[in-house]
Formats: sequence, C-alpha cells, structure tokens
Amino acid sequence: MNFVDQLRTLDPRDPGRWPAAARVFFISLIFLIFAAIAWYMLVWTEDRPRLMKAEADEQDLRAQFETKQQRAANLDAYKAQLAEMERSFGAMLRQLPGRTEVPNLLVDISQTGLAAGLQEKLFQPAPEVNKGFYAELPIKIKLVGSYHEFGKFVSGIAALPRIVTLHDIAIQPAADKNAGFDNLTMDVTAKTYRYIEDDNGKSGGKARKKEPGGTT
Repeated sequence: MNFVDQLRTLDPRDPGRWPAAARVFFISLIFLIFAAIAWYMLVWTEDRPRLMKAEADEQDLRAQFETKQQRAANLDAYKAQLAEMERSFGAMLRQLPGRTEVPNLLVDISQTGLAAGLQEKLFQPAPEVNKGFYAELPIKIKLVGSYHEFGKFVSGIAALPRIVTLHDIAIQPAADKNAGFDNLTMDVTAKTYRYIEDDNGKSGGKARKKEPGGTT
C-alpha cells in the first residue's frame, strides 16, 4: 500500500492510530501553515509599506533619470540658444547710449520734433531712475502740430540709432482755435535708457542731472 492509499484509509476521528509517516506529514503541514500565517502577519505586513516606498522611490528616480537624460541630450541646443540670447542681449546693450552720449541723444530727440515741423512747447528731462543694471531717463515733451507731423515725429524717433520709447501720449486740440481743426497739442513722455557699466551699483543721479539740464 503506498502513502496516498494510507492517507485515504485514515480515520480522522482517531489520529492516534495513524501510521507514523502520516502523523509526521500532517504535523509538518500544520506547522507550515502556521509558519506562513506568522510570516504574513509579522514580516510581510510590516515590510510591505517599505517595499511600496522603495518601489515609489525607484519610479521617482527613474523619472529624474529620464528628465536629466533628455536635458543632457538637448545640452548642445541649450548652449546654442544661450549663445544666441547673449548675442541678442549684447546687440540691445549697444543700442543704449553711454553716459557721454546722453546729451547728444537729447538733442537728437528735440531735433526730430523740429524736423517734423512741430512746435516744441516743452522739453524737460527728468532725473534718471536706477533700474538695476540700467538707468531710465524720462523726458516730458509738449509739441504742437498736425496729425501728419506727429506721425513723422514718431517715425523719426523709431529710426534713431538708440532706444527711445514713447509713453503717456495725449493729443488734444490746441488752445489757438483760429489755427484750424488740424492744429493739435501732443503731450508725451519719451524714455531712453543708459546701461550702467562702471557706477559700482550707483546710478549717479546727482552727477547726471546736470547733463540733461544743459541741453534744454
């Protein structure tokens, strides 16, 4: 009789009369079942959160690695883009007047209005404003003329070799009613910008207030 046949003939109500091999088998089986339950309760349940955290960390590290790999693959493109930005920035800086060029630029702005046929009622440079690496120089201007002449003035300002922007433009009929419907007054603030190179973080406003003043 083989072992399987012995198991079939066992009386479950009288395990004391079972053969020794059958008793050893069932005792071992019960032990394995309890050991598996104990391992699940004490080991797997306790270590599972750590395993899940390790898996999440692995996914995060994989994502970081892929991101860095993509950046490394695009490094040459980034360097080329940075070089282009530096060239563009340098070109813009060259359009900003230096300290000694500001008085001549103020004259150019004033002459642009006169060349357009406008009457200059006010040309008042204000103190420059420190903006960090550059200084902003506003000029309050009041001009009298026609729409066509205002257009020529704006075009002339845009054609200057240095950066000049126009702000707070207000156009209204001139006070002289007998001069015609096309006789208008334009109030505008022109702003130019000076690159601060060797001021040691100071705009030097007191020293440069005299420069705009000397051109009025």
